[in-house]
Amino acid sequence: MVNPSTKDINEAALKLPSVLRRLVAASLLLTALLIAVSLVSLGLGQSDAPLSATLKSAAVKLHLASPDAYELDEATESILWDIRLPRILLAALVGMLLAAGGVALQGLLLNPLADPYTVGVSSGAALGASIAVVLGWGGMLHGFGVPALAFATAIAAMLLVYSLARYRGRLAMHSFLLAGIVVGSFLWALLTFVMTIAGQDLSVIIYWLLGSFSAPDPWGYVRIAAPFVLLALVGLYAFARDLNVLSLGEETANHLGVRTESLKNVIIIITSLATAAAVSVSGVIGFVGLIVPHMARRVFGPDHRILLPAAALLGATLMVAADTAARNIVPGSELPVGVITALLGAPFFCYLLKRGRS
Repeated sequence: MVNPSTKDINEAALKLPSVLRRLVAASLLLTALLIAVSLVSLGLGQSDAPLSATLKSAAVKLHLASPDAYELDEATESILWDIRLPRILLAALVGMLLAAGGVALQGLLLNPLADPYTVGVSSGAALGASIAVVLGWGGMLHGFGVPALAFATAIAAMLLVYSLARYRGRLAMHSFLLAGIVVGSFLWALLTFVMTIAGQDLSVIIYWLLGSFSAPDPWGYVRIAAPFVLLALVGLYAFARDLNVLSLGEETANHLGVRTESLKNVIIIITSLATAAAVSVSGVIGFVGLIVPHMARRVFGPDHRILLPAAALLGATLMVAADTAARNIVPGSELPVGVITALLGAPFFCYLLKRGRS
């Protein structure tokens, strides 16, 4: 009789090359798409730069071409590499955080409607950011007062939701969802109160709430978000197999050796940190963490070993495209990114609902 553990190892060895091939293919395809969208975004704006000139300038920056290849004036060069490039990177990082968090929470909660904002993190971040604006703390911490307080209050909201949902050493998923809704509603009520006394700062708060990558220190915001992207992608991918097993049900997963309580704690902590980081540097941008996992799942399948990196890259691409549209749709003005994602996401979600019933 074959030992079950040996059989599992043999089956995994047979399946791994197939999974690896699909992972590499998906990653290369989506990375190429992200680079293409980023290059287009880099050249579009109030000061347009031809794609050919942008590519030559990029080659010079990467030391792949001689400085003689320059075709852009110094002002345009500064716009491209000091303003647009960090903004594109920030949009990509935030898209990765929200999309990966959405995949993980949907897999953990077994709920296709779950997204990173389910845990009340966005409400906490919004409240913290609005308080920082009203109290004039934006200039604190070398100009990072708003994202710092937004991150702190987001984590506080997550801890409150977690403590309410935990009972006798266990975390019930339905209680977790309800606690997230209740805490989120309460924090939004506090946010409404802050907005009523904000006075001339109200427009700043509203603009932040709708989402934007127009950061006062773009490279500084990129440095804030980048470590959390690494944490989220590496940390969540380490539990991709457990999320696959959990799709069979919590009881079955327990029988198959998955420590479901530990899995819940780790996934919630990682996604909460990732979401707090994303919201603190960009504001509340809806639908990305909800819609992108569905899009990636339809194209690349439900295997989290492929789905997580695919959704992250797809989320980055969508966010860069949305920010490009926000910068260019209205000449001489800029729309909030959250408006673009809502305009794209809401119809797509309605399509998913309609198709799911047919």
